Amino acid sequence: MDSREMAICGIGAVTGYGWGREHLWDGLTSGKPAAGLEAGYGASPEEPGWVAKVADGGNPVDGPSRFARAMRAAAREAIADAGERGWQPGKRVGLLHAVVLGEVDLWREFYLDRGGDVRPREYLGLMPSTPMSTFMQEYGFHGPAMNVSAMCASGNAGLLTAKAWLDAGIVDDVVFVATDVSATQENVRHFVRLGVAVTDTEPLEACRPFQEGSRGFLVGEAAVAFVLSRNATRPYAIALGGAMNHDGYHVTSVDPDLRQVRGCFRDALANAGVPAAAVRYLNAHGPGTKQCDTAEATILEQEFGASTGVYSVKPLVGHCQGAASAVEVSVAALGYDRGYIPAPPAVAPGHPQLLTGRVPVGDGLTVKSSLGMGGHNSVVVLGPPA
Repeated sequence: MDSREMAICGIGAVTGYGWGREHLWDGLTSGKPAAGLEAGYGASPEEPGWVAKVADGGNPVDGPSRFARAMRAAAREAIADAGERGWQPGKRVGLLHAVVLGEVDLWREFYLDRGGDVRPREYLGLMPSTPMSTFMQEYGFHGPAMNVSAMCASGNAGLLTAKAWLDAGIVDDVVFVATDVSATQENVRHFVRLGVAVTDTEPLEACRPFQEGSRGFLVGEAAVAFVLSRNATRPYAIALGGAMNHDGYHVTSVDPDLRQVRGCFRDALANAGVPAAAVRYLNAHGPGTKQCDTAEATILEQEFGASTGVYSVKPLVGHCQGAASAVEVSVAALGYDRGYIPAPPAVAPGHPQLLTGRVPVGDGLTVKSSLGMGGHNSVVVLGPPA
């Protein structure tokens, strides 16, 4: 492996499809969305609405919340998976946790149901440092441990931070987890009010990235984990490089001149040392909103060739907020391993380069873009293992 490359050695996932990476892959391959009708998510608290929530599950020892259990379950699955594929941890294993809203269910209970009267141990469980500390103890890891937060771009941000640690020689390996289990009725309702989330229509009808008639995204939840290393014998995929920048423009809107978005794509390719012509797949942010889809379609047409296909799995898995780009990276990595991309089925006229259904994967590169709310632009360049 080139000294600048980082391998994805293991993958773990908890999503609306179920607890485990195979549930995610099988669900995506089926072409059926993970979202279901949930009470209280409609136009009023009495009406049901569509949302892709993580079901109850996991190990009760990991804590009372779906957040804590999902984070640890995904990380353990990734570590076990990496071990089965030949990875052996070095002396300095670091932990990165991407999180935007953590333990929302427990904080809601803390303030509204229990009036702040909890035992000290329960209070410590609300802190973002606690799941990281207990996980490092469980595995005897002693590298740095840090939270990463860049809204919807947090998954890409975590991958780029892990690569920076490896490049600097700070760590030998990184376990990276992105967790977002924050789809409470209150949170979802505010995204609906912002005009970007949809709960009153079936997923494939509401969320149609790069297709006519798209209204926005369905909200999803997920925890996804990777083992990242340069000591890999059978990796899923290789991270060649990437870039991040910020629009500095608006708290929700993309700067219409796309200067920073375009620069982020170009910087990512330069950092990876590859030409745009080598990119065959744009694994897009693709939330189904007009401004984001227009921005990425413009970049696709102006920066890449006609042979570059575009897809977004948000119609199937939902928009998993702080874990969104991590879920989507896992799909690209698993696709290289299994020989195809499980792109969502098209339901309306769309962009001529839109990929739909099972798409065979060759040896071309994947660009994974994520345009996080508030101006967080991020791009990671992925390729198949050598």
